[in-house]
Amino acid sequence: MSDKFFFKGRKTPKPKHESYGYNTKRAAKPGTEALPLQLIVADEARKLEVAAIVAEHQLFANIEVNADVAEDIVELEGLLNKPKTTTFEKKPNRNEPCVCGSGQKFKKCCGK
Repeated sequence: MSDKFFFKGRKTPKPKHESYGYNTKRAAKPGTEALPLQLIVADEARKLEVAAIVAEHQLFANIEVNADVAEDIVELEGLLNKPKTTTFEKKPNRNEPCVCGSGQKFKKCCGK
């Protein structure tokens, strides 16, 4: 026979951690102490420039000087040049005064 007739009590389901606010798939942000940026520069002068930029933005990086390899600071540039969210001005409603200053409602002036 099935459990339906003989089971006394309540079966508790496996807890869903996502619903309780626990982030089970947490990843470290690049540029922090846990995941520093890996940068390669050509000479010591350039290393000092890049180190100043990293310190200015309060990031962490491992800067390696290697003249044989091309400069690789793509991770740093990616963090500093994040795309900005575009925002638009709110379009006036039909019954609001017109933005051109005529004193008429928007629907009778510029909203034709």
